[in-house]
Amino acid sequence: MSNAIIDSSARIAEGVRVGNFSVIGVGVEIGRGSVIGNNAVLHEGTRIGENVRIDDGTVIGKQPMRAANSAVTKEQQLPRAEIGSDCIIGTGVVIYRGCQIGNKVLIADLSTVRENVSVGDFTIVGRGVAIENFCKIGRYCKLETNVYITAYSELEDRVFVAPCVATSNDNFIGRTEERFKHFKGVTARKGARIGVNATILPGKTIGADGLIAAGAVLTQDCPDRKIMAGVPAKVFRDVPQEQLLENQGWKE
Repeated sequence: MSNAIIDSSARIAEGVRVGNFSVIGVGVEIGRGSVIGNNAVLHEGTRIGENVRIDDGTVIGKQPMRAANSAVTKEQQLPRAEIGSDCIIGTGVVIYRGCQIGNKVLIADLSTVRENVSVGDFTIVGRGVAIENFCKIGRYCKLETNVYITAYSELEDRVFVAPCVATSNDNFIGRTEERFKHFKGVTARKGARIGVNATILPGKTIGADGLIAAGAVLTQDCPDRKIMAGVPAKVFRDVPQEQLLENQGWKE
């Protein structure tokens, strides 16, 4: 730890390793057996569970930025960032203050998790994923490379999102004061799946075990257990019985 900068108020448990030139801020807590890479920054109050791996150049507990003309980002007092036990946080990840990350979560290289976000246990957040503010991500979800989850969205448990899926929360595309009354992200119910490069428009809900096909543009809600495909997406057929969540043999 000789090359790290560690505030005297930080509580670092037995067996923790901190890499060269990392910065551990005021009141940070790091659980037993955790490994912090080189050039990592853990901001004030951050709490890290046990057996957590944080790779080089990652920042946890960052305060949000607010542009002078920002329409939705507000000044606010945020709780500390919390990372559960047995997590792996990749290189160049930025996790903002006010995030709660569950146990056994993987957040891959170059991902960003904004403030006021929760991520449930066992979820995988792939490389380059962006999760915007005020989102709730459930347990056992999988967000693959370059997924964009817009602000004010909710993904329930066991949701699968394929690479390059884009979501939106503003039907007015940044024009008129009316838009502030209607900001709403997307909702994906338990076991929903979204195919590669699909686009989900603001406020749309994908029902439980619903499936949005690759390249589809969802402009209306997807019913439970239905496949929707096309531009704009329309109901194509039922999800096959063998693909339903209840038939996978998973205990949770």
